Amino acid sequence: MPRSLKSPILIRLPNWVGDVCMCLPALSLLHAKGLRFAVCARPWAQELLQGVAIESFVPVKGKFFNDLKTLRAWHHQNPAYQQGLLFTDSLSSALLFRLAGLKSAGYRDDGRSLLLNVPLAKPEPRPHAVEAWYGLTTLALTRWGISTQENILSPRLDLTLTAQQELAALSVMAQANLIPGSFILIAPTATGLHHGQIKVWPHFGALTQALQSRGMRVVMCPPLAEQQAAKLAAPGAELLPPLSLGAFAALARQARLVVCNDSGVSHLCAAVNARQLTLFGVTDPQRTRPWTPDSVNMGQNGQWAAASDVIARVFEILGLVDTETP
Repeated sequence: MPRSLKSPILIRLPNWVGDVCMCLPALSLLHAKGLRFAVCARPWAQELLQGVAIESFVPVKGKFFNDLKTLRAWHHQNPAYQQGLLFTDSLSSALLFRLAGLKSAGYRDDGRSLLLNVPLAKPEPRPHAVEAWYGLTTLALTRWGISTQENILSPRLDLTLTAQQELAALSVMAQANLIPGSFILIAPTATGLHHGQIKVWPHFGALTQALQSRGMRVVMCPPLAEQQAAKLAAPGAELLPPLSLGAFAALARQARLVVCNDSGVSHLCAAVNARQLTLFGVTDPQRTRPWTPDSVNMGQNGQWAAASDVIARVFEILGLVDTETP
């Protein structure tokens, strides 16, 4: 532990799956500097990060006073933790850490500068989300007296999966008679709206039919709450039982190709280096594209890619001769 940083760090991760994935390089930087840290995040993040070396996990559910009680109890049991690093931008997260007795660093936003011990200016123009959180970490470490000049941001997220997560995916594949590398995984849902707009490419049904006409097995594995929406979006695709996030990421890595919206799935795929095609229509690829040099991205903010163009590109990726593309 560097002498200039007297305590381990509690990291407040964002509340969305894709955002947590995009914070992985920042966590890797902390590991590279030999720093101890724990994670405070939504409960589902604990399973996703099982393969990541963290000292402790503090679950928060978005109910302020309940979360404050949880965090205070954890801090009482872990008094060595005095520093916080906030990857969230909200006023409530800064207030939560402050009231729990943590001295935090984070970006200035939402009028919370007075609650931060190390308030940092957001970079302009806005970089990719991975660069923003990695940059926040380097700035905070610098203010804490730790040099990061020799560290370079990786072009990949590199999530480590556990053997249990891998086995869970293989078990579902065995039940469905799926051979590794032989099936197409689609993710035709995306939770929430982006500035009031639906984040789902509207042609997953046509893509599924086109692939099945070439003898390809097309499967989907949405969470239970999204199964009905997935069936409506791609009624011809095979529905697999829901998996945990880590097991789903392991499943994606076994697919011949994953076709998904710009959503948590695209970042899970990037995190495990799955072969993917990501579709954009209401979000900015420059800010939220999958953090991997291997992803094929189609569409742009304000314009979805046409069904015929996507089908042709998928066939090209798969090495299929296209003679009947709709």
